[in-house]
Amino acid sequence: MKNKNALLIIDAQYDFCNPAGALYVQNAENDIKRLSNFITKNAKSLDHICVTLDNHPVNDISHPSFWRDSNGNEPNPFTQITLKEVEDGKWIPNFYPKETKEYLKALEAQGEFPHFIWTHHCLIGSKGAALDETLSKALENWIKINKGNNQYKQYQAVTKGTYPLTEHFGIFEAQIPVKEHPETQLNQSLLGSLNKYENLYLAGQAKSHCVATSLKQIMDYAPELAKKVIILEDCMSDIPNMEHLGEPIYKRAKELGIQFVKSEKVILEK
Repeated sequence: MKNKNALLIIDAQYDFCNPAGALYVQNAENDIKRLSNFITKNAKSLDHICVTLDNHPVNDISHPSFWRDSNGNEPNPFTQITLKEVEDGKWIPNFYPKETKEYLKALEAQGEFPHFIWTHHCLIGSKGAALDETLSKALENWIKINKGNNQYKQYQAVTKGTYPLTEHFGIFEAQIPVKEHPETQLNQSLLGSLNKYENLYLAGQAKSHCVATSLKQIMDYAPELAKKVIILEDCMSDIPNMEHLGEPIYKRAKELGIQFVKSEKVILEK
């Protein structure tokens, strides 16, 4: 098997990419069309595709049902909750109060993302957690096109977000890893497998959060892999009004010489 071109697709799922999705990222459906065209156009030159899948339980720390106020009301989506507000009794966790406070303390000390409440999204086993249909068809085509080359191709699917007491934006590690839960800790195996390729193209949703954090983790934990990253900048979009959260990461990437390209202009070599 050739080890030239790999594609890492972050969270290209119904809830993020479809206008009817629970946490739709504005313009994501157009990003998906461009990404699917990129895969189809370069099908015979893409040696490996990895898709990541955000998967959450209903009572996740970032979901409204995890919380209540003093009157028993759930927070609205996009509410920010701080440790001080929890200590003051403004917001009360319905589950694991001690662990929740420890998480918020660690998250705020980290200083990368405040704790936001999202809509219930990408629930395990739900329609919202499924790959976007347009992308899914492109992936199926990629497998069929390469069948004639006597190659067994299959995209790799990697799940994140199943542990309810930490955010898991980046694919390689939860925002605050938990010692007793390996699924939250650094995925060295995935970093290593992607590092086998000469080029790693990066796309997905949302640019401001999960794509940015995945890129940061590559730069932090796998500097050799970071040199191989090429960002398909027209195949990702920010969560509106939150683009500032990812901007420092992309600035750092540019300073490291990581390439930013338009997907339509890329023609991969075999």
